[in-house]
Amino acid sequence: MVLIEVRWHGRGGQGAWTASELLARAAIYEGKYIQSFPEFGPERMGAPVRAFTRISDKPIRLHCSVYNPDIVVVLDPTLMASVQVTDGLKNNGAIVVNTSEEPAKIKEKLRISNGTVWTVRATEIAIKILGRPITNTAMLGAVARATNIVGMESIEKAVKERFPAQLAEKNIEVIKEAYKEAKSI
Repeated sequence: MVLIEVRWHGRGGQGAWTASELLARAAIYEGKYIQSFPEFGPERMGAPVRAFTRISDKPIRLHCSVYNPDIVVVLDPTLMASVQVTDGLKNNGAIVVNTSEEPAKIKEKLRISNGTVWTVRATEIAIKILGRPITNTAMLGAVARATNIVGMESIEKAVKERFPAQLAEKNIEVIKEAYKEAKSI
């Protein structure tokens, strides 16, 4: 594996950084080197935020934001109207969006000609299983499906380490459902 860079777009309170951390922890369990960090200031709940994950087989020497991601994850689809979520996305990159729209429609909206677009109904899955519209773990499941960047067993281990038992089990259910439902073009 070469260096894989992921940029997460969300709003304050949606858990973009938590999802980034969970992905990084899962990669640690697989013997990878990682970085995970947020980019936000004193923004209020609901303000746009970004988080970043780097995963590599070798030590990571970069210490900056992710400018040319291999993967872009959009937790809140309304951000696509105000934030250039595809900025710097590599030609063969993947974008994973929380939406009920078809991947072809998102590809058209974002004017993406190369790479892969994945969609998942993360909000609906989260509400159904968690009773709340917190989409971060659903998006983690979709990223796992879209990229095979880490195994499901490692993700489950990271979730169990991060959350109390009952909440961990519900989040694992969310992740598995999103993994199963994610679709691409």
